[in-house]
Amino acid sequence: MIYKQKKAQKGPSWLEVGFGAAFSVVLGVLLGAAYLATKTVQTVKEIPKDAPSGAVYYIEGKTEFYKDAVITEKRRDLTDGQTITVSEGELNAFIGSLSKPSAPAKSGDKAAPAEQKTLDTGMLNVRINGGKIQFSDTVTYNVLGVNGSLIIQATGVFSKHGSVFQFDPESIYAGGCPVQRLPFLKDWVLKKFLFVQAVPDDIAAAWSKLADVSIDGSTLRLRMP
Repeated sequence: MIYKQKKAQKGPSWLEVGFGAAFSVVLGVLLGAAYLATKTVQTVKEIPKDAPSGAVYYIEGKTEFYKDAVITEKRRDLTDGQTITVSEGELNAFIGSLSKPSAPAKSGDKAAPAEQKTLDTGMLNVRINGGKIQFSDTVTYNVLGVNGSLIIQATGVFSKHGSVFQFDPESIYAGGCPVQRLPFLKDWVLKKFLFVQAVPDDIAAAWSKLADVSIDGSTLRLRMP
């Protein structure tokens, strides 16, 4: 009893004060990030010349139609150990082929109601421009009855880490929030919202053998040894 009275007279310890201050800072950062994420991102065909400072824009990569045979041939060439060059349209067509919906339900069958997720991703989109590659997706959210969507976009290059090439983002935006300034969130955002779909085994095996990954104009060049 006497110990508790003395502690009450002395007030909180330095450890408690430090913890409270650290918690307040982290909470402030997260609230600030959430606010920035809700800022409007303008979808445009090109960045305006008079774009105001701090404005965030989004340009979607081309989603052209390619026959399955074209995509299959490029995939076979790569897995056979050949150097290939692919455009953003071909990359988006390939990603689309991995996400084709399953066969529709038979007539008379009742479809199960779709489960409303707190966070749900769409289809990954690729854009190649100015020596950089952009990966993006539109994420829908339903948090405490608040619904909406935000664009996640990451732009960068490929660099070799050990023996494998990996994507190195130079900028990551979740809505209007510059996630690259928040190192503790960067990897989580990439894995949770962009690189969600598993890479097919044959592509992963071929990728591990690449001698170089480079961006030439608006194409991605995958060079084999």
